[in-house]
Amino acid sequence: MRVGLLGGSFDPAHAGHVHLTRVALRRFALDRVIWLVSPGNPLKKHGPAALDLRISRAQEMMQDPRVIISDFEARVGTRYTAETIDALQAACPGVRFVWLMGADNLQQFHRWQRWQDIVHAVPLGVLARPGWRQSGLHSRTARQYRAARLPGRASRILADQETPAWCFVNMPMLPVSSTELRASGVWDKAD
Repeated sequence: MRVGLLGGSFDPAHAGHVHLTRVALRRFALDRVIWLVSPGNPLKKHGPAALDLRISRAQEMMQDPRVIISDFEARVGTRYTAETIDALQAACPGVRFVWLMGADNLQQFHRWQRWQDIVHAVPLGVLARPGWRQSGLHSRTARQYRAARLPGRASRILADQETPAWCFVNMPMLPVSSTELRASGVWDKAD
């Protein structure tokens, strides 16, 4: 089984997450995608809305039987992505996981705890984001792992590659972000 992992605070989940997930399912030939709704993000200054509220919103937004909305990190007590991947691989031997992220995350991926362990643990499926394509493709991670990059036309075989492996795919982009939704007041944490 090929399973994409899309981690984040989902504060709030929005149409961009849904779009990215649907593109990832198709382009990376995934059987499932798990949205890993994190209890918090160590790289962000302010904490997110309550976990149950964010999970409920994510379930409303993502209506596809191939997508699982999960509080796995809160249940097992992992704080960093590398720990979460270790726990998932131990719990699900034989599953071919792919870490999914937008180009904005690729741009600053080298700041993540044990980022190189992540690159060597699972293939990375990177999807274009408005305004981030070039900076993602010229990021420290992209430069350091240039030889491990698959061309976009080979995206369907990413899950079967030995690590390190990553693939950047372009997609029609939706100009929406959780940050903008919070700033506009559309997403009220008290709801």
